[in-house]
Amino acid sequence: MESRILKPLLGFYVGLFVLFLYGPFVVLTIISFQQGPEGGPQFPIIEWSTYWYRHIFGLTPPSRIAPLPVGEALMRSLILAFMTMVVSTVLGVMSAQAFRRKFKGSTVVFYLIVLGMMVPGVLTGLGTSLLANNVIGIERHWYTTAFATHVAYTFPFAFLVMLAILNRFDASVEEAAWSLGVDPWTTFRKVTFPLIFPGVLSAMLFAFTLSLDEFPRTLFASGRDQTLPLAIYGTFSVEIHPNIFAFGVLTTLFSFALLSVYGILMAMSVRRAKKAAMQEDIA
Repeated sequence: MESRILKPLLGFYVGLFVLFLYGPFVVLTIISFQQGPEGGPQFPIIEWSTYWYRHIFGLTPPSRIAPLPVGEALMRSLILAFMTMVVSTVLGVMSAQAFRRKFKGSTVVFYLIVLGMMVPGVLTGLGTSLLANNVIGIERHWYTTAFATHVAYTFPFAFLVMLAILNRFDASVEEAAWSLGVDPWTTFRKVTFPLIFPGVLSAMLFAFTLSLDEFPRTLFASGRDQTLPLAIYGTFSVEIHPNIFAFGVLTTLFSFALLSVYGILMAMSVRRAKKAAMQEDIA
């Protein structure tokens, strides 16, 4: 009797969640296909067109609506997200490795690391800006001060992901390698890292996506050069045009593409691990 009631309620809840999650993207996609070059967002669509997608790439005749100033900002965001991903993932792996053994002050260090994801982004960005200008005396840039705030924000996520992976790691495989005379670095490179690679991929994905979308920390710490979220906000705050919606659809599809690549790499890693396990059983 309870299952008859709970299953429909659970299905209704999941349906609402999916609608809430993907509903805005569906509306965004529909509006992005309206006719150009004049007019703001309109619904329902009177005439369908790919004008605003062509407008983003400069393939339409000149009009009063200027193309989105996101070319350089997009490259800055991608480079910044890649730099953040590499540094945060390396720090996450190294710090999680250190926490595999209990050491004095580990609890304090743990909360100091996690604090980076708890402090509000506005305070972090503003504090970094004041520190750079008034204390250190350096100019704010996206590749210095903004990069530091992004790493401070994304590093805890990578650390927690790797900590969860390494807490379930079977240390006996490392001990077997050490008993055969293999040095610790080679053991990590040839034994440990392939086994924790799915977790490393997850940490990389977390760091990249969080950095790519980060707004409040970047707003105060990036200086004169704008990243993609800042450029979109600057355009959106002046006047709304469907080219923004078309660009939003393209960036969302880019995110889906990243998830697809992540899924493929994860499947390959799991298949490789299963193959290695089968070979060990045969041996």
